[in-house]
Amino acid sequence: MAIIVKAQPGESTDQIIKKFKKLVLQDQLLTQLKEKEFYKKPAIRKKEKMAELRRRRKHHLKRK
Repeated sequence: MAIIVKAQPGESTDQIIKKFKKLVLQDQLLTQLKEKEFYKKPAIRKKEKMAELRRRRKHHLKRK
């Protein structure tokens, strides 16, 4: 999947880089790359998912 940023006339390189970073974050490209960098067994994935759910639930209950 390619991310293309077209420069408008009069746009500085800083603005173009800022647009690119925003698109990468919206697309969650880096998070996907980090997840797929190494193979994880299905049991480990499930354990991590459950731990994340517990953290979110705990955080949500603290905020109330």
